[in-house]
Amino acid sequence: MRTWTDGVRLVVGGLGAGLAAAPILGAVAALLLGPSVAAGQTGARDLQGVWDFRSVVPFERPDELAGKETLTAEEGAAFAQERVDALNVDLRRDENGRVPLSGGYNNFWYDRGSSLGEERRTSLVVDPPDGKVPARTEAAQARGAARRALLGRDAFGPEDRGAFERCLLGFNSGPPMNPSAYNNNMQLFQTDDHVAIVNEMVHDSRIIPLDDSEHLPDDVRQWMGDSRGHWDGDTLVVETRNFTEKTSFRGAGPEMQLVERFTRADADTLVYEYTVTDPASFAQPWSVRTAMRKSDGNVYEYACHEGNYGMQNLLVAARAAELP
Repeated sequence: MRTWTDGVRLVVGGLGAGLAAAPILGAVAALLLGPSVAAGQTGARDLQGVWDFRSVVPFERPDELAGKETLTAEEGAAFAQERVDALNVDLRRDENGRVPLSGGYNNFWYDRGSSLGEERRTSLVVDPPDGKVPARTEAAQARGAARRALLGRDAFGPEDRGAFERCLLGFNSGPPMNPSAYNNNMQLFQTDDHVAIVNEMVHDSRIIPLDDSEHLPDDVRQWMGDSRGHWDGDTLVVETRNFTEKTSFRGAGPEMQLVERFTRADADTLVYEYTVTDPASFAQPWSVRTAMRKSDGNVYEYACHEGNYGMQNLLVAARAAELP
């Protein structure tokens, strides 16, 4: 959910420059990278800055658009408006004109964007060509069923709830990153031998070596995996593995291997692509592409559990339900 800092973003945007504090987490990342942070790369390899990846492009292609990868300008404008209206919780009124709770807040707090982007694609998934995530294996389906069963029961403790609900991971920050309901911002810092990616959602951050160092041993697992980067021409390629069994992206398992590609298309556009390879979970590898736009805004702290009584109330209610 958004916090009061998101309100600050809106207020600052209305009042003009000069009121926003410097991004705290960005400063921390810069300090960790050391005094050479200003050196970095130049030209097409300069990826630094705040990047906005809001989009209303569906993750998978809707059935009604089967076989149609892109839309005309007119079709794209109409479809984007349909998406905006469909996602607007304030338009979901009942027969008495009341807006349902729908997560506890109204459309003011969402920031999904309103555009399909210049490509006007009908899905973020670009491979397979049908714009759909490949079929999940039986093992992946079994993991998903077990996860849903755990989330559907009364929680015995916080560990029974999902990583997003516990504010351990951001639901759009990944890796991989994907447009979602709000906080679709990331800030990228770089030097000649490291890149740091700071996501606004739950302030997740990755510091990625570019020095040909080996990945962590297979028995060392991390929430966001273990990332290593290198340059392929002017494209930054980041390879991530060593995920934990507690993290899952679209049904992937701990052996998922993720390859992300960042390409500076022009001064205001960063093309972000990634490929998921996990034979234990999917029938074949699959890929996503989206475009991030350069932002003049700051990345703010996302205090996910600040004043958040949801987990406490959930556990109290579960204990009360157990009483005779």
